[in-house]
Amino acid sequence: MVLSRNINSDKIILAAQEHSKATGRTNASALLQREKAGGHSEANPRYDTDPIPKHSLPHKSTDADRVSFGTLQIAYGLIRDELALDANPLLNLASFVHTYMPPQADKLMAENVGKNLIDGAEYPATQVIVERCVSMLAKLWHADESENATGTPTTGSSEAIQLAGLAMKRQWQERMIAQGKDERRPGPNIIMGANAQVALEKFARYFDVEARLVPVDKETNYCMSAERAMQFVDENTIGVFVILGSTFTGHYEPVEEMAKLLDEYEAKTGISIPIHVDGLAFRELFTGRLLILNLFQSERSICRAVCDPIVEVIKRVVSINTSGHKWGKTYVGCGWAIWRDSKHLPKDMVFELHYLGSVEYSFSLNFSRPAAPIIAQYFNFIHLGFEGYRRIALHDAKNARLLSRALENSKYFEVISNTHKLVDQTVTSKAAQAVGLSSDIDAYTPGLPVVAFKFSDEFSKEYPHIKQVWVQTLLRARSWVVPNYELPPNLEKVEILRVVIREQFSEDLVERLVHDIIEVTESLMSEDGIVGYHKAAGEAGTKKSDVKHQLKNAERKAASHGEGVRPTGHAGVC
Repeated sequence: MVLSRNINSDKIILAAQEHSKATGRTNASALLQREKAGGHSEANPRYDTDPIPKHSLPHKSTDADRVSFGTLQIAYGLIRDELALDANPLLNLASFVHTYMPPQADKLMAENVGKNLIDGAEYPATQVIVERCVSMLAKLWHADESENATGTPTTGSSEAIQLAGLAMKRQWQERMIAQGKDERRPGPNIIMGANAQVALEKFARYFDVEARLVPVDKETNYCMSAERAMQFVDENTIGVFVILGSTFTGHYEPVEEMAKLLDEYEAKTGISIPIHVDGLAFRELFTGRLLILNLFQSERSICRAVCDPIVEVIKRVVSINTSGHKWGKTYVGCGWAIWRDSKHLPKDMVFELHYLGSVEYSFSLNFSRPAAPIIAQYFNFIHLGFEGYRRIALHDAKNARLLSRALENSKYFEVISNTHKLVDQTVTSKAAQAVGLSSDIDAYTPGLPVVAFKFSDEFSKEYPHIKQVWVQTLLRARSWVVPNYELPPNLEKVEILRVVIREQFSEDLVERLVHDIIEVTESLMSEDGIVGYHKAAGEAGTKKSDVKHQLKNAERKAASHGEGVRPTGHAGVC
């Protein structure tokens, strides 16, 4: 008999169910509506064998006058139990999104969960907090006090990027119209690296802008090269997206070099092309670097704003976005877009509202949005301060270096992220790097605390049949979520594994992860591992195609749970 390989699991479960009257068991719907004598609700749904409503709104509901703690507890328990199948957020090393805040922050968010950020007249104190956060970020990013910096909270960096891109497009259109040129043919274009996260490409696709993707490779550190980017610049370029923290590998793109080349281009052509910086996280602001430049004199204090030569460089950067819910350390739903001067934000993007009880000004894609994540951001600002953020950032960087060195020392893996590599590549420095002697953050290459790695050439040569994605699958069985994915176009044949280091990921967990990575890799190398099973199946007469089919199914199932796919950075929640 040939077994079917396309089974409808819902149908076979339905056919296997027993009738509730025959078994005496209660289904979920009855549990939610029935109360025992004395007014006490049935509180234990664990004997239920009937599924809760999934695809259609149930016809019956719990009567309002019969709602009790018991019925609410049943609904809570049913959903809680199902959500227990999710991964542990702490061990989800695929995500950049922060997953922990202290109890006081949790309490603040719970107390303000019902507030709508758009209702400024109703919640004036909340609006004051928004203005304070914008001011703090503008000063942190060294906006000139003589300029009128402006900004807005967003639901994440994705929305912020759309707004920044629209502002550059509007300004380009105004310039073309003023020069009597056609703004539609050939139309606007925006330049970004092929490694750009999906939100940047979404802007181009959603708002009819040609996306000019600059090819990346090992020579360019897997991110956009400023020199290559200049090959795509013309009078229809609305701006350049420069990324501080590539989603793929954590590399920083060369903001300073890009700005200098655009300065030279403007001097030759008279065409001014702005830069928008996609700052994936707050981290680069607190490790002594901003836009790849040393702007802070010491670890304990912020010096004068910026020295003169640097002012001229970063003047090319007209806007910056970041995610508060990444290394800004809030829960999901917080992002920021800041413009150096309000002149870079076209007036027709700002809407004046008169129907919310007062005159309100809005320049966002979303209208209603929760205020709680923004309040949480302010909590972090005053709770952590510069020193607190810096301390955590240095801790993250140290753990990323530890993991990187350990993986390279195994000889099984090659680490392609470079935050563990010293800027000074002399023989002495390389020796210090190998044994972790240097702890000075400024001695290392700037980048996010992201560890991107792959099988070493030696390992792949000796074990050509081992697929890297199997490491992901076996780690998932141990509760770790470590994605395996292809690099950007032009490098799509190269697969890497990636670990994002966040605040709660301690040195102890780094050690546990290293042990598990080595164990699962060596299990694949052994005759008892998947490779051994593959060989044994072939020698025993089983078709190798059947073995491959089983492995392919396992990989497909993993991918269906959000693993093993090309990361989209902020695609899910930004």
